[in-house]
Amino acid sequence: MLMPTGGGKSLCYQIPALVRDGTAVVISPLIALMQDQVDALRALGTRADFLNSTLDFDTRRAVEATFLAGDLDLLYLAPEALGTPGVQRLLDRGNIALFAIDEAHCVSQWGHDFRPDYLALSMLHERWPSVPRIALTATATSATHAEIATRLQLEGARHFVASFDRPNIQYRIVPKNEPRKQLLHLLRTEHAGDAGIVYCLSRASVEKIAEFLVDNGIPALPYHAGLDARTRAANQSRFLREDGLVMVATIAFGMGIDKPDVRFVAHLDLPKSVEGYYQETGRAGRDGLPSTAWLAYGLQDVVQQRKLIDGSDGDLAHRRNLAAHLDAMLALCETVECRRVQLLAYFGQESKPCGNCDTCLAPPESWDGTIAAQKLLSTVLRLHRERNQRFGATQSIDILLGKRTDKVAQHRHDQLSVFGIGTELSESEWRAVVRQLLAQGLLAVEGEYGTLALTEGSKGVLGRQREVKLRREPERAPTARAAKARSGAAAPVQLSPEAAPVFERLRAWRAATAKEQGVPAYVIFHDATLRQIAAEAPRTLTALSTISGVGEAKLAKFGQQILETLASGED
Repeated sequence: MLMPTGGGKSLCYQIPALVRDGTAVVISPLIALMQDQVDALRALGTRADFLNSTLDFDTRRAVEATFLAGDLDLLYLAPEALGTPGVQRLLDRGNIALFAIDEAHCVSQWGHDFRPDYLALSMLHERWPSVPRIALTATATSATHAEIATRLQLEGARHFVASFDRPNIQYRIVPKNEPRKQLLHLLRTEHAGDAGIVYCLSRASVEKIAEFLVDNGIPALPYHAGLDARTRAANQSRFLREDGLVMVATIAFGMGIDKPDVRFVAHLDLPKSVEGYYQETGRAGRDGLPSTAWLAYGLQDVVQQRKLIDGSDGDLAHRRNLAAHLDAMLALCETVECRRVQLLAYFGQESKPCGNCDTCLAPPESWDGTIAAQKLLSTVLRLHRERNQRFGATQSIDILLGKRTDKVAQHRHDQLSVFGIGTELSESEWRAVVRQLLAQGLLAVEGEYGTLALTEGSKGVLGRQREVKLRREPERAPTARAAKARSGAAAPVQLSPEAAPVFERLRAWRAATAKEQGVPAYVIFHDATLRQIAAEAPRTLTALSTISGVGEAKLAKFGQQILETLASGED
């Protein structure tokens, strides 16, 4: 089952778990989130529990006894647990309704979230051949899809592939100039008070950006593998349970985060692949309301990622695979076409221009960059051929602009024939040229210091046998507000001046109730449901039951409290 984040994958095993005899066993890598997943199910009246390494002996024995007694609808297990004889014997003795393999892309050795323990899941078919199995993921190309089926021995299973489109998410990729200031401007002007995630490549960057946001009045928390387990768990818990927090994190954070009101996902560093980008941005807007996927992207990102690939472990095939993934990500960044069309095409889905991405809202121009490319490549060539030297982008651009810096003078680069031949472009424009030539494979990055080098493709440009088309950034980037009228997203319920304070009272009640019960706020009710309650102001339980998101279990549990909260503001 391939279905986008927030599309309802979990229902595909939760409903069968309720109607089939026995207990559905859910294999999930998300140990840190199992408690929240179980709490959410229990709030809906479902008998659920989990077994993982965080439980003490007595609690573990109690869960096992409940499972053997047939008193569980769902049991969550980590994949590594299946390799233990004790868990295998436990499952042998129980009545298993089905196996659900969540985050199934973790089985792909070429994927961005590969987990070795997932390779052992073929044992499900071998040890319990009569138990139905379902594998679920939110992100997989056709190649990964086929690999999942092969490794899990599901070639003969029915395959269901939903649309990968998330129409409520606006995709925006901006030139990275002053990323901290750019991020702060985004949060203050478009997402003040919103919950969101900011992704950084390194742990040091996470700490610095979190501190920067806090210093500027934005409530933010760090999350990365270098923090101790208790701090990570505490920060994750706060993010899930409190409103309006920003989590600054490495990619160690996010898989399985079921927080519906994440209004933005921002990347301050380039993701390594389109799959990673899609999965990370998909954590925004699970409630279907308008959300932003924002990426600041610059030349140094390309240099950094190329260096990481060159220095990575593994054989040549592995590095080529990493390079292919990066090339696809660079193509998405540099496209002059609709970003959504290109993003969906990567997963094999055809679509039309969306009207809700930066390239649709403010189409960039393409320009003939052949001469500019020739000048830059010629500079790299002459440095190597005439001086036996290699330099990075900054020195090459200084030469083209005719800058008499100390470094230029030291190496007598002002005596090169290419010195000062590029003054028709600014420094930032030349950096964009370098970035795009790297993205197109017409320029390479080599060595520890990221020096520039020519490629096979460079010869065609220098020999005037190939034209080079480059992207020119629009002067003004579109904002989320500019896109709302053109977005395919569900519009949030608009609140009248009278209903707005009611909504805030309901949010305050929800926060207090969630804290009292020790669960995330969304487990009580989503924002969308509270908005509709505030707008319609039901006065009876019958009227309240007609509102989307108020089911039978929640009506019985919270209905009277909601009516009392609504009545508390009346004169």
